[in-house]
Amino acid sequence: MLTESLEDGIIIVRLSHGKTNSITRETMEKMAVIVEKANTDDAIKGIILTGEGKFFSSGFHLPTFINFKDHAAAVDFFEFEEDFLLNYFICKKPVICAMNGHTAAMGMILAMASDYRIVSSHPKIKLGMSEIKLGLALTVAELEVMRFGLDTDKKFRDVMYFGNMVSPEKALELGIVDEVLEADQLIPRAKEIICTWIDNPGRAFITLKDSVKYDAAQRIRTKLAELDWRSPLHGFFDPHVKATLEFVQATMEG
Repeated sequence: MLTESLEDGIIIVRLSHGKTNSITRETMEKMAVIVEKANTDDAIKGIILTGEGKFFSSGFHLPTFINFKDHAAAVDFFEFEEDFLLNYFICKKPVICAMNGHTAAMGMILAMASDYRIVSSHPKIKLGMSEIKLGLALTVAELEVMRFGLDTDKKFRDVMYFGNMVSPEKALELGIVDEVLEADQLIPRAKEIICTWIDNPGRAFITLKDSVKYDAAQRIRTKLAELDWRSPLHGFFDPHVKATLEFVQATMEG
């Protein structure tokens, strides 16, 4: 599901699952442990999240959704996912997303939840959020993370409502990513950013990040507690949505 290595005090996480580095519950469980390690081990400077091969990540492993036994199973999955995503979003240490390839859906959400986003300049790479074309909305944490990362309601509208996939250069123009680099520069640049941010007296970055993300994190906690966000998960059992997910999955496997 992923590989983990430690270089220069920085944890490098490489998504590795199937052709598209799809994200399973096991992937999130392993990443949750890594986030906790970064939070509690003073020797860890930060996390770099990247992928193997031609994909950063296509998003969630679609068979998980297709094979939900019932609504309760969907709720169980997303209750865990929401907790994981919030903790990833507020990780105390710098988290840099180094997108080595195609990025969509949960892959893009993880990128938005990171503190800085860099992407390879390969001409075939596409990035975006196509959920609306699949008949899917976002959960509470997913939506708040995307709004935070995209910075404005207009950017959120343009990315989420149109569901277009764009080139790295267009993503940079739209402010979706921070830098477009050659593939071999991704990890060195990510390391450089982490060290620049964390290697300061008193590690002031940690306090700054907590303050900057505090309001968004509180909105997530409040909405998860107060809103009926579980009922819309019945949408996964809509015949049209399920057929679309099955078609997309078959296309990925082909």
